[in-house]
Amino acid sequence: MVSAAPDYTQIAYEVRGPVLTLTLDRPEKLNAFTPTMFHELLDAFDRADADDDVRVVIVTGRGRAFCAGADLSMGAETFDDAAHGAAPAHDVAAHRDEGGRLTLRIFQCTKPVLAAINGPAVGIGITMTLAMDLRLAAEDARMGFVFARRGIVPEAASSWFLPRVVGISQALEWCYSGRVFPATEALAGGLVRSLHPADDLLADARTLATEIAESTSALSVALTRQMMWRMLGAEHPMEAHRVDSRAINAMGRSADAREGVVSFLEKRPPAFPGRVSRDLPDFYPWWDEPRYE
Repeated sequence: MVSAAPDYTQIAYEVRGPVLTLTLDRPEKLNAFTPTMFHELLDAFDRADADDDVRVVIVTGRGRAFCAGADLSMGAETFDDAAHGAAPAHDVAAHRDEGGRLTLRIFQCTKPVLAAINGPAVGIGITMTLAMDLRLAAEDARMGFVFARRGIVPEAASSWFLPRVVGISQALEWCYSGRVFPATEALAGGLVRSLHPADDLLADARTLATEIAESTSALSVALTRQMMWRMLGAEHPMEAHRVDSRAINAMGRSADAREGVVSFLEKRPPAFPGRVSRDLPDFYPWWDEPRYE
C-alpha cells in the first residue's frame, strides 16, 4: 500500500508499507534548503512520529542532488538574519538556527531515520543528515562542510553531531578546509555506511528499512534509538546502567517481550503488538526528569 500527503510544496511524503520516504523536492534548484522546506520537514517528522504504521523514515533528494545547501538567491545577505528583520545575534531564544531546529527534531524522532544521499550534499545538505542514524550514498555523491569558505560556521548542531559520528580530527579537517569530497572519502572517514550504484540506492535503502521494520519491536527500536544517542553525552557508564535497568525491566514485562520469546520458540516471524504512540514505558522520556535514579 502506498499513501502520500499532498499538502507539501518542497518535499514529497510517501508511505509504502512500513517505510516513509521523504524526498527533498526542488530538483530544478538542486533541492536547495529554504524556510518552506524546513517547516515542511518539521511537520513531516511530526506526522511520522504520530503514525504507528510508519516504522522507518528514509530521506532522499529528487533529481541529481540530495541538497545543495542553503538557497543563496538572496545573494550577499543570505546569512544575514538582521537584514531579514531577525533579533540581535545575542538573543539566542529568538535567533535559533533553522538547521539546528531540524536536526534536534530528527534527534527526538522515535523511528529510525536513514539518509539516502543520491547526489551532492553540502552545507545544510550534509549537516541535516548527521542526526539520522545511517547514511547510504550513491557512488558519485559528493559532500562538503563548506561553511568556512562562505565566511560562516557549521550549523545544525553539527559541532555536537559530526565529531561523534566521525571523530574530532576528521570533523575538523573537513570543516577547516571546507572542501567538497567524494563519497569514497566519506565512506573511509565513517560518514556514510555504504556506497551504491545511483540507480540502486533508494531500493537498497528500502530493503534495509524493511528488514528493520518487519523483524523488530517498534518499542524496542524507539527506546534503543534514544538510549544510544543520549548516552553519547553521558559522563559515566552508570548513567547508561540506570536507563538500561529501567528499560529492560519495563520491556521484560511487556507483550512485545512475550511475543519475541514465543515467536522464537515457535519458529515464526514475530507480530509485536506494541505501538509507540501509546505503549512506551512510563519513564519515557527520562531525560525530561530533573534527576533519574
